[in-house]
Amino acid sequence: MQDQAEPRLLSSGNPQIAKGEGDAPVQAYIAAMPGWKRAIGHRVDRIVERVFPDVRKAVKWNTPLFGKDDGYFMGMYCYKKYVQLTFMQGASLEPEPPVASKVEGTRYFNIHEDDALDDAQIASWIEQAVRLPGEKL
Repeated sequence: MQDQAEPRLLSSGNPQIAKGEGDAPVQAYIAAMPGWKRAIGHRVDRIVERVFPDVRKAVKWNTPLFGKDDGYFMGMYCYKKYVQLTFMQGASLEPEPPVASKVEGTRYFNIHEDDALDDAQIASWIEQAVRLPGEKL
């Protein structure tokens, strides 16, 4: 008998994880990421921690969020075919993450299974995002 049920995946392919503050709910989310996406989740989490050791983490709306004292600068979400990084102030980053949003200022970076991930570019976006105002969510 298991102590906890496996998190279920939403129709989008995203794990359904209880809302919570701190590293534990984010690690639960990453552990529930299906297949190849789990390694991406761990990799992105390590980059965030390396670039900004004082990161504040939370899960809200089945989305891991990475922030600081004044709000969140980045989120992560699983879709069936990719993992999406959301930069709340992405339009202010150089270069801008490539995918536009309907939300003013927000930009996305989508990671597909066979993509060659540029850790240095992700780290640069995080370094820049940390210097910008955070978003209260």
